[in-house]
Amino acid sequence: MNRFKTILNLDKKIFGVNARNRILVYPNNKKKDFILANDKIVTKQFFEHHNIPHPNTYAIIDKIGEINKKWSSLLKYKQLVIKPANGKAGGGILVLNKETENTWKTQSGKKYTYRDIRSFIANIIFGIYSFGTNDRTIVEYQIQSHNFFKKIYSKGVPDIRIITYKKIIINIMLRIPTDRSDGKANLHQGAIGVSVDLETGILKKAYDYKSYEIFHPDSKVIIEGLQIPFWQEILSISQKIANNSPLLFLGIDIAIDEYKGPLVLEINARPGIEIQNVTQTGLRDLLYANKI
Repeated sequence: MNRFKTILNLDKKIFGVNARNRILVYPNNKKKDFILANDKIVTKQFFEHHNIPHPNTYAIIDKIGEINKKWSSLLKYKQLVIKPANGKAGGGILVLNKETENTWKTQSGKKYTYRDIRSFIANIIFGIYSFGTNDRTIVEYQIQSHNFFKKIYSKGVPDIRIITYKKIIINIMLRIPTDRSDGKANLHQGAIGVSVDLETGILKKAYDYKSYEIFHPDSKVIIEGLQIPFWQEILSISQKIANNSPLLFLGIDIAIDEYKGPLVLEINARPGIEIQNVTQTGLRDLLYANKI
């Protein structure tokens, strides 16, 4: 972060983690409301109440003794996602495609038998991927990446991170998986971040922690100048969440499904600060520009 402060002359404009927490998170997000972002089952209930599109829930499993019966009801699905309700840093998420009646595999090709899956779900319930307590397992619809993104890079599901502050959308980036991130749209695992024009959804340069480029590092497809589909719908969904959420500093993650359009993956009460490097814009400047 210090290196980019120097390169971009952002010393007085950028927020580090401590400043983010002190100025943006804790004065604006009450502790009692953090559950809305931290517990994905509560998040889904919020989405359902406000008619916000999100991946359908196939099952919620909160007891070891329920796994056999509930998994049997899930065998009709060819693709699904298993994840903890209270996961942290993207851990404990398993994206599965059905191979045979009794075997599944991940996008990287790793095979899972029912015994493996049962063990994975049990670990979620034991709290292995959560904040130190027992957890619940969510099994949900697996998003099929929109063809717009497949033309840029075929693996994984890109997502759009929207930052809202006091119910105003202030910054946006697109995260695209790479070979290095193994199909994950996580910047810390090697995905690239792309700056996005807020008004139009037109893509700018991509940031890979080393430099700013106009193309995807693996496919070499030119990114700069492309326009994200469903842009006004994405802005409308984000604004609806911001208007109805008690969390006044918020990160919203949206993916675009080939068949269902924009779907909200999750919300975050402590969104990361890397978006400042991706968009080359300090959050301090954005607050000043929006007069908030």
